[in-house]
Amino acid sequence: MSKSVSSSFIIIIGSMLFALFFGAGNLIFPPMLGQMAGKNVWIANAGFLVTGVGLPLLAVTAFVFSGKSNLQSLASRVHPIFGIVFTTILYLAIGPFFAIPRTGSVSFEVGVKPFFSNDAEPVALFVFTVLFFTVACLLSLNPTRIIDVIGKFLTPIKLTFIGILVVVALIHPIGKFQEPAEGYTSHVFFKGFQEGYLTLDALGAFIFGIIIVNAIKERGVTTKKELMTICAKAITIAVILLAFIYTSLSYMGASSVEKLGILGNGAEVLAKVSFYYFGSYGSILLGFMITVACLTTSVGLITSCSSFFHGLFPNISYKKIAVMLSVFSTLVANIGLTQLIKVSTPVLIAIYPIAISLIFLTFLHPVFKGKSEVYQGSLILTFIISLFDGLNAAGIKIKVINSIFAKFLPLYDVGLGWLIPSILGGIGGYIFIMLRKKNSPDTYKAQLNK
Repeated sequence: MSKSVSSSFIIIIGSMLFALFFGAGNLIFPPMLGQMAGKNVWIANAGFLVTGVGLPLLAVTAFVFSGKSNLQSLASRVHPIFGIVFTTILYLAIGPFFAIPRTGSVSFEVGVKPFFSNDAEPVALFVFTVLFFTVACLLSLNPTRIIDVIGKFLTPIKLTFIGILVVVALIHPIGKFQEPAEGYTSHVFFKGFQEGYLTLDALGAFIFGIIIVNAIKERGVTTKKELMTICAKAITIAVILLAFIYTSLSYMGASSVEKLGILGNGAEVLAKVSFYYFGSYGSILLGFMITVACLTTSVGLITSCSSFFHGLFPNISYKKIAVMLSVFSTLVANIGLTQLIKVSTPVLIAIYPIAISLIFLTFLHPVFKGKSEVYQGSLILTFIISLFDGLNAAGIKIKVINSIFAKFLPLYDVGLGWLIPSILGGIGGYIFIMLRKKNSPDTYKAQLNK
């Protein structure tokens, strides 16, 4: 390993990974999962950790392993058109459709909503989100070190407060675990598995991978082996931290139901648990920290998405795109956090399996020598199945299709019906190119040399 890379630097990279994934928005999902799972919280949490922690960090590793400089070039291994479409969908998901509006919604739910009546909530939400995204937009238009400074000082404070909240909840739980809610009485692990999709982290990981690679390369590391070694050690640190925090928050949510009841969303759980233990001062402090943390996240997302879309549409200036993203995000945020999560779930269930398949195909790339037919065969079948999973999650159920899939596809009833088709599609793609090579070797060689 390069002499310029010390153990302290690896710890810094691991902490950076943790901070990138543990955004303020991600705080809301484990507590809600805990509330819904009740006595089944540990099984549900295990499933959540697979997709909420393991999968995103596996995606970072895959990106480093690929040697590519950005997501579009990685996704273009499937096909150039797929590279553009998939990357665009990903940026829309982690941008104006879900992640950016969520920063405003979470901030309102935790920091503002507790101080308003139900009747005044719509107006308060509108005023708050307008102000929130106006500030976020202005900061995105005029890059400043204030965001770095806020993030540098706020993150330790936020983690300290969350840590205190978690420790108090562990030592003095609000109540006993209750019976699981509907949906968490069977196939609990797989329910938690799909809940992990809501973090959006496996999608964002492809973007975060760029940051990690560049940070490591700045220390003079250039070889793939060194990059992978450093990445693996840093990921171990991030996994331990994320798994501990998420598990603790799930426990806190599960133990809160006896006295607080089942609440609307995870942000409300956090706010009411904080009030239960620390009163109004605790709620105000938590709300302030979450709001500022969400603001920094929002600025980062607006900046990244604006840069990407400006690259796609160079005739539209970066500033115009940033303003449009901010306005659109304001409108989406006003549907409310609970509804936003409900709307995003079917979309994420449809696209997450594609991301998962792409991650594993990236690791297997050297095995099948990067043949695009293998990527295409795997991802086409994955998309067909996951599309109907998404429709089911949206309440649009096509009985004929569902009955056929349920009969012939293993794990379809737990949301993993795409798994076997993904594998068979890749194998089919490989068989296809072998047959084509055998039947017309000269043509095949000519195509490879293009």
